[in-house]
Parts: sequence; structure tokens; C-alpha cells
Amino acid sequence: MTKGNNITGGGILEQSEHKLEASLHARHVAMIAIGGIIGAGLFVGSSTSIVQIGPAVVVSYGLAGLVILMIMRMLSEMAMLHPGAGSFTELIRMALGPLAGFVSGWLYWYFWVIVVAIEAIAGAVILELWLPFEVWQIGSVLLAIMTVVNLFSARSYGEFEFWLSTAKVIAILGFIAIAGLWAFGVTSPDGNTFANLTAHGGFAPKGWGAVIGGVTSVIFALCGAEIATVAAAESHAPAKTIARMTGSVALRILLFYVVSLILIVAVQPWNTVVAGESPFASSLGLMGIPFAATIMNAVVLVAVLSCLNSGLYVTSRALFGLARHGDAPQSLIRLNKRKVPARATLIASLFGYGAMAASILSPQGVFSFLVSASGALMLIIYLMVCLAQVRMRKKVEATAPETLTLRMWLFPGLSYATIAAIVVVLVAMAFVPDLRPQAIASAATVAIVTTAWAILRRPRLKGKP
Repeated sequence: MTKGNNITGGGILEQSEHKLEASLHARHVAMIAIGGIIGAGLFVGSSTSIVQIGPAVVVSYGLAGLVILMIMRMLSEMAMLHPGAGSFTELIRMALGPLAGFVSGWLYWYFWVIVVAIEAIAGAVILELWLPFEVWQIGSVLLAIMTVVNLFSARSYGEFEFWLSTAKVIAILGFIAIAGLWAFGVTSPDGNTFANLTAHGGFAPKGWGAVIGGVTSVIFALCGAEIATVAAAESHAPAKTIARMTGSVALRILLFYVVSLILIVAVQPWNTVVAGESPFASSLGLMGIPFAATIMNAVVLVAVLSCLNSGLYVTSRALFGLARHGDAPQSLIRLNKRKVPARATLIASLFGYGAMAASILSPQGVFSFLVSASGALMLIIYLMVCLAQVRMRKKVEATAPETLTLRMWLFPGLSYATIAAIVVVLVAMAFVPDLRPQAIASAATVAIVTTAWAILRRPRLKGKP
């Protein structure tokens, strides 16, 4: 940094040469929000939830969706109060202080770095069906391509993500139309098939305990909508964009998850779904749609590439934000001529390659731990968002209530209810055998990052205003 930088609360204020360019339009941010919650977790991962819960899986997704909706509403309120803040981690820093900003920023960066590696591998596994190369070779090329896309400009990322997300939306709408006609008996030779919702052990064959417990796993499939708050910092109207976006989050969750899953368990008996295989593909196959498996592999590939693209983008911006406040090396705030934090992007890519290498050299050891260590991080970050909103809202109500142009519904009741819901899910993870390793490893990650703050940052901030 050049001389003359302003320091406030331990954070370095961005100068014009270190200011990201507002090159994204509302359509980009809107589709980024949609793309953030439509991934392989819906197209493939939902099969495991159906097997574990039954048709009532739609209730689990609905409950998890409500939690995400509340979080996005809280983010909207805070963004409208501080329209120039940028990423949601900046809002956490404003409300809870530099420690919370440090921890949330690094946890978010780490979560998405692991996602980058996972999605690159997932995309490579699909392409291996059609290409004569090894998974690691294909994965390396995919990661390199997406790195180049992100190095061009925020606009190139936004445009690429816009079309990938559009393809996902078209695929889901197409499935809903085809499955809807079948379920209502228009194309089915046996008439209405909604009897499948209760004909095989009832609507909740595994009990309502499984339905509530299922929220602990399905909620992770719905994470990602907050990416739009990061991208909105590079749009023409960040606060307004975020505020408009959250109003339709509930509709997207209802349409893309709940409606799709209702139709899946209506088209085919839930006990015929195979965990790990796309229930969309099996439903299309049952309805006699030709090349169903190939079609869904192509759709899942698009979803994976979209997530990989977003992962690289959001990790670079998270690292850039940390560097602005002195929580990461200052060299990372440098932008290239396209106003992109190129160094932060390349570091994200480098760590992605490292995680991919771990998946090949030590899949059950190092890589397994890395994945587990990121398992509960988004919930912890969301919890910090809730706490930040409560603190900021109380302060604003006491000092300048007229600035509250967009409000969290039924405050403080719904805010506290959301906090309680997240805490319950986190505690429940410790008691679910399949999720316990993630809970423990994620707790260790939080402890490591907090310790890093105490050693590296806290001493430097002592005595500063």
C-alpha cells in the first residue's frame, strides 16, 4: 500500500486503485442468486434425503428453506442500512467487530476453496464418461478454464454464470412440466400418480423425527444464495439489488426444490429411489424419456461448472476483503487492469489444486478431513449473520430508527427463532453418526482460525482507535 492509507478499526479503507469495478447488472446478480442454490445437491444429493426420509422430504426442505429465507432477509436489512458495505462478511465486521470479520471471512474462504475442489472433481467424473482422460487431468483443465474466466473481469464471471444458471432453470422448469403432466395423469397411462405420496408406508414412513432430523443435512443443499450479496458489491446498485433479490428467494426454493421433489415422489415410489443416483434421471426414465441418464448428466455437469465458477469468484473476493482490513497479505488487494483481484483469484485456484491433489493422494485421509472441516462452516457463518443483524437492529432502533427502510419480519421474534434453529441443527449434528465428524472437524477449524486471530491480528490492533 502507498503512504496515506486510512486505518479505521484495524481495517484499511479501499482507495480508488483498489476499488472493484461495478460491472455486474441486476440480471447477473439475480441469476447468481438462483445459481447459488441450484447445484448437484438438488439433482443428485436429494436422492439420499428421499431414501432417508420418504415423501415427507419436501417438509424437510421447506423448513430448511425458511431458515435460509430468514437469513437472506436479515442480510437485506443490514445491506440497506449500509449500502456501501459490500460483502455480507463486511456487515458482520461492522456489527460484531474485527474478530468476527476475521473469523467469518476466513471460514467463508475456506468453505468455498473446498467446494472448488469438490466441484472440479465432480465435473471430471461426469466428463470421464465421454472423454479418454483421467479424472485428475479433466479436473485440472476445468479448474484452469474457470480460473481464466474469473481473471478476465467480474462481468465475464457474471455473464458466464448467467447462462449457466439460465440452463439450470430451463432444465428444472422442463422437468416440472414433464413430471407435472405425468403426475396429474395427462401423459401417464395409469392416470393420476399422486397416490405414490402415501401408498408406500405413508407420507412420513420413517417418522416425523426423521423429517425434522433431515433438516440437518438438507439445509446444506440450500446454502449459496448469499453469493449474490458478494456479487452485488460489484453491481450498479448493491443494496437495492440485494433487497429485490430476497423477495423471490422463497419462490425459488418452493419452485426449484419443493415442487421438483413432490413431483419426483409422485411420479415414482420413494422406495425405488437409489441413494447417490439422480432421482430426476430415474423419474425421467420411468416416464419413458429417451436418453434420460445422458440428459441429467449434462444438467449436473452444468450445475457443477456453475458452482465451480462461483466458488472461484467468491473465494477471491473473500480474500480481497480480508486483505483490505489487514487480515491477509496486503499484496492481495492489488487489482489488474480489468479491476479483478488477480492474485487472490490465483491463490484460490492454487489451493483448489492442492485440495484436488489431496483427493488423489489421500482420499480417505487428508481430503476426507478437509471436507469434514468445512461441513458445518456455512451454518456457523449464518449464525454470525443472525447475531450481527440483532445487534445492528437494536443499535439502529435506539439511535436512528428512521433509517430502517427494509425490516426483518417480526423482529426480534423471528431473528431469535432463526438463531435457535441454527443452534439446534449444529447440536443435532453432534448426535448424528454420519454428521458427527463434520461437526467436530468444523469446530476445530473455527478454533484454529480464532487462535490465528489472537496470535496474528489482536496484538496489532491494540492501541488503535
